[in-house]
Amino acid sequence: MKWPHSSLIGLTLLFLQLNSSSGGRVLVFPLDGSHWINMKVIVEELHAKGHEVTVIRPSDSWYISEKSPLYTVVSVPSPGGFEQSYFEAFLSRQLEIRLQGRNASFWSKIWYDIQIRRQVIEQFSLLHKQMSELTIQIFEDGNLMQSFHEAQYDVVLTDPGIGVGTMLARRLQVPLVFNVRWTIQGEAHLLIAPSPLSYIPFTATELTDKMTFPQRIKNVLSYTLGMYIMSCITEPQYRPVVEKYFGPGVDYSTFFLEADIWLMRSDFVFEFPRPTMPNIVYMGGFQCKPSKPLPADLEEFVQSSGDHGVIVMTLGTLVGNLPQDITEEIAAAFAQLPQKVVWRYMGQRPANLGNNTLTVNWLPQNDLLGHPKTRVFVAHGGTNGVQEAIYHGVPIVGLPLFFDQPDNLSKIKARGGALCVDIAEFDRHIFADALKTALYNSSYRENMQRLSRLHRDQPMKPLDRAVFWIEYVMRHKGARHLQAKSIKMSWIVYYSIDVIAALLAVALLVIFTCISAVRLMWRISFVGKKVKHE
Repeated sequence: MKWPHSSLIGLTLLFLQLNSSSGGRVLVFPLDGSHWINMKVIVEELHAKGHEVTVIRPSDSWYISEKSPLYTVVSVPSPGGFEQSYFEAFLSRQLEIRLQGRNASFWSKIWYDIQIRRQVIEQFSLLHKQMSELTIQIFEDGNLMQSFHEAQYDVVLTDPGIGVGTMLARRLQVPLVFNVRWTIQGEAHLLIAPSPLSYIPFTATELTDKMTFPQRIKNVLSYTLGMYIMSCITEPQYRPVVEKYFGPGVDYSTFFLEADIWLMRSDFVFEFPRPTMPNIVYMGGFQCKPSKPLPADLEEFVQSSGDHGVIVMTLGTLVGNLPQDITEEIAAAFAQLPQKVVWRYMGQRPANLGNNTLTVNWLPQNDLLGHPKTRVFVAHGGTNGVQEAIYHGVPIVGLPLFFDQPDNLSKIKARGGALCVDIAEFDRHIFADALKTALYNSSYRENMQRLSRLHRDQPMKPLDRAVFWIEYVMRHKGARHLQAKSIKMSWIVYYSIDVIAALLAVALLVIFTCISAVRLMWRISFVGKKVKHE
């Protein structure tokens, strides 16, 4: 039977289409909590593109469900996830210590700050200890490791806020992609990209890229102390595992820097301009999307605000309620305003809750931020919320509580899109004044809308960019050609200390030789004249 020419062309095109759409195999080791919310967006998009995704989770995971139609789940029966009650107790204790510092003396506030940092160090040391134990659990499970080898994964996608996925990729000899903003050794840029401390602020300093001399001193000291503390938290946990399974010759510090691609959850609308690297791909706001219609009852409440508009308040998924005295002050401040308020709050009903305020256990944050009647976003300063506010152009009144939240809000504040209220000095009058400033000073909305226009003006969507580079690594079996050799250099070589020392030695030798020659010539001349005179 002879096939028509057109049919052969059609079959060929169909075969090519099927071949090009054939998915790869992706092994994912995420970090639990809000980091999983980010990772899940990428996992869902990879599934939609036809890729086969396997997600490894500790058996006590908080956010990562045990079953999903979008990916295969491998549960490891070992501690290492985010146990909800324990983590909530830790955050509550952190907040309690901060509030104890209200109206305290200068030295007392320093003491409370030390207490907070000590608890953070203890908590994260415990997390990394659990993760190192989880790594051993996985590596020692022969059946599990054999199944991973037989699956022949094309790429490992992991969050380098923990070390398990990185070591697993090395063990399986599979290309590695990071979904990253933080690593086990601090903010990602500080590890992989040149970071002059003269204009690159260290994490948690709340500095900008324009620093005075005292601020630069603070920045250098914060960097030195911060990096030392991070190494003390993580190195004792992971180094023994690296040495046991990869040999004593493996450099621990560079081991976690060899990812093929770093998908960075930020961009230069959010970050201050700084040096970067070829294998850093910016996907800030990749989880943002156009708003959808609100549920009917919520839409009715929002519309009832009239021209005054709506204030949206949420402190993220980890903080459902605050101490009652703070809650009462928040409710009293809201009650003074003509705006309607949608407040995610799960505690005891405040006694002075105004008729303009609706409290809910859950709210569609993205859809509310994208609603034309939303005027201000009251938020804790998590990365997701800040980027969604930028995407929709909504000014922020920040109540930073933990971790990177003050730093995130300080970046938006520096660009004129946010105000911050210290929870330790909080009362209804301070909060109401901040709300009124954000509501009635048009510069805040204008600045956020400008940031929104800048963020949206891109050649492709951040999520599409992220998926493209994951698929790029699959197609080319890595992206080592984009890696700088600096990750394998010692600091002496990186900063050319050896070259400088050698050149100084040569210069000193030349100077010494010249001085010696001059002295010798002078002595010869002096002795000759003396002999002649005699």
